[in-house]
Amino acid sequence: MVEVSSSVKTVIEILHDGHEGFAQIGEHLEDPTAKTFFLEESTTRAKFEHELKYAAGISEDVGGTAAGAAHRTWGDLKAHLGGGDHTLLDTAEQGEDAAKKAYKEALEDPDIHSSIREVLVRQQSHIAASHDKVKAMRDSKKK
Repeated sequence: MVEVSSSVKTVIEILHDGHEGFAQIGEHLEDPTAKTFFLEESTTRAKFEHELKYAAGISEDVGGTAAGAAHRTWGDLKAHLGGGDHTLLDTAEQGEDAAKKAYKEALEDPDIHSSIREVLVRQQSHIAASHDKVKAMRDSKKK
């Protein structure tokens, strides 16, 4: 088994959070295009989580972060209080900021094994594009 740094474990946790968060927010969005994107992105995050765990030789469930769970609860509360798509997309964009930061920190770690680094680099470009798409959706829904 490859030694797994805490920064890689953090990315795995953030991907788990993203999988759950995108699914949860996707269920509440009214815009059908945004809803479809969020549900598809939820599946992508689960795939990325499994792919990174495989590259790192991790077989057990890592789970998500406490902050991610709190963030999802807050987003769910906003949805039930009638926050609308802009509010939900704003919450999602904050989660995407956390994902970008986690990837950046992991890739700055000089001790990351090359096979793990390759996966991170490939996934990071998708994460950045997803962040930009969520931000653009949010900005298009400004009140």
